[in-house]
Amino acid sequence: MFDLQGYGPILLKGTWLTIQLGIVSLLVGLVLGLLGAAAKLSGVWILQRIADIYTTVVRGVPELLMVFFIYFGGDALLQFIASQIGYAGRTDMSRFWAGVAALSIMFGAYATEVFRMAVEDIPKGQWEAAQSLGMRPIQTIRRIILPQMWLVALPGLGNLTLVLLKDTALVSLIGLQDLMYYAGRAAQSTQKPFTFYIVAALVYLALTTVVTLLMTHFEWRANPAARYAKALAKSKGGQA
Repeated sequence: MFDLQGYGPILLKGTWLTIQLGIVSLLVGLVLGLLGAAAKLSGVWILQRIADIYTTVVRGVPELLMVFFIYFGGDALLQFIASQIGYAGRTDMSRFWAGVAALSIMFGAYATEVFRMAVEDIPKGQWEAAQSLGMRPIQTIRRIILPQMWLVALPGLGNLTLVLLKDTALVSLIGLQDLMYYAGRAAQSTQKPFTFYIVAALVYLALTTVVTLLMTHFEWRANPAARYAKALAKSKGGQA
């Protein structure tokens, strides 16, 4: 279908790096999002202000600038820290971890608001009911709040994950050898940009389709009421 002229293996190599980058950034971003939401809901003024500044600044800066800022600024920051502890050698930030840091920070800022709104969507009466049953706060969060929070937050997190996966293409601009990096090199070498960029687009489409199916599955698993209703309807249909 497509004549890749021997560039197929390196495109696969770039695809694998893109997947790794997306997974690691997603995990780190989820942690940042949970911490950000916890800070905003903590009632502690200083933590709330720090979380507000984090989400406001990150959401107001273009993703490409954030990648450049982390990559070039990270080198300067590492060099400064090394000099402060007496290390005179050169320190360089890995392109992979610079990409992970940039993508995670961006994902975490948006995830913070998704988690915060999900928690606020849970009626306060459930907190009071858990307290009246003698549950400690950590038990209330683990048994009552988190299961419901995930159900509300999953659609938003699914959309953010799709955006994160597509944003991984930005790291090719700092030289990280991901799918877009190799697609660009192959296009320049063969003078067939349409072929290689459409192959890259099809790979991203396949990856986002997999993510969409996974999120649909997670939403289904997180909603026992919907599963019970479907099983009940199926049972009634069988009896009829």
